[in-house]
Amino acid sequence: MTLPQPVRYSADLEEIKPDEQEVIADLNDTFDTILNRTAEDYGHAVRSVHAKSHGILDGTLEVENDLPSELQQGLFATPASYKIYMRLSTNAGDILPDAISLPRGLAMKVVGVEGPRIEGAEGSTQDFVMVNGPVFQTPDAKKFHGNLKMLAKTTDRMEGTKKVVSSVLQTVNTALEAVGIESSKVQSLGGAPNSDPLGETYFSVTPFLYGDYVAKFRLKPVSQGLVKLTGREIDTSVSDDAIRETVQAEMRDTAGEWLLQVQLCRDLEKQPIEDPTVEWKEDEAPFTTVARIKAGPQDSWSDANVQKVDEEMRFSVWTGLAAHRPLGNINRARKDTYEHSSQFRAAFNRCPMHEPTT
Repeated sequence: MTLPQPVRYSADLEEIKPDEQEVIADLNDTFDTILNRTAEDYGHAVRSVHAKSHGILDGTLEVENDLPSELQQGLFATPASYKIYMRLSTNAGDILPDAISLPRGLAMKVVGVEGPRIEGAEGSTQDFVMVNGPVFQTPDAKKFHGNLKMLAKTTDRMEGTKKVVSSVLQTVNTALEAVGIESSKVQSLGGAPNSDPLGETYFSVTPFLYGDYVAKFRLKPVSQGLVKLTGREIDTSVSDDAIRETVQAEMRDTAGEWLLQVQLCRDLEKQPIEDPTVEWKEDEAPFTTVARIKAGPQDSWSDANVQKVDEEMRFSVWTGLAAHRPLGNINRARKDTYEHSSQFRAAFNRCPMHEPTT
């Protein structure tokens, strides 16, 4: 099958909603509820989403040789090797026992990236923020705010009840998957399978500039040590931090390798920019490998990396090259809310955020 040519970006591909600034202000107010409550409870500020880390890895990103011309864009314009940090997490804004099962997240920071920056992006890094599913739970920021208000009401409360609810929702989600239905809503509320984060495939979910084009990203495990963990569920009854402990044990002798892949938009009807609930089907917009990520055996919960990455770094889709600027309503809402959360953490903890350098 001959694929359509990739869609070239133009400003009219994005649709700015008239109430976007109002919605962003409402999001920040709701995030403040989560941030203040958790900071008060813990005596320490944590992220408003993806608060709990399961592992911090360092490694390298190696851009592929001889990429097709349309893929030689931004970070991937020329073959090169970069230092990277990865943070594995789950998506709640409070630090919950692992028995409360939630979708996985992976944030990656690429260090020493040269080129024109997104306006306001400090340093010389490129961030990727991904989750282990191909679609977002709501089509726009306004509807996401409705979900967030519901979650804010339960932040750091009734952990025993949350465990029971999570168990029930996991059963519901398994039943749905058995008949071919995946429910991102059920998973986001605590019905996700308690999968090993090292075996998961991660997606950017939302679209980004890819130089002259529009694309989504995917990070896929390919080394034998990671692939054997795909679909493996962790027994979280043994410890509140069972996932972190499992990842730490596995990474002591695991050589991890992932493919960083790009999915170019080829049909705006089938691959919309403004609705991240629509999956871009791989047979209509295939993924192509543009780089390899390697992380050798290491201590995934070392004191040094926990301090440097978990405490002193922020990850934002708006940190990076202008060639990879985020697109769409959800991404536009993330700009101010990510900054708002990191400023709160820095002020409360009296620990400024740092962009690493080479």
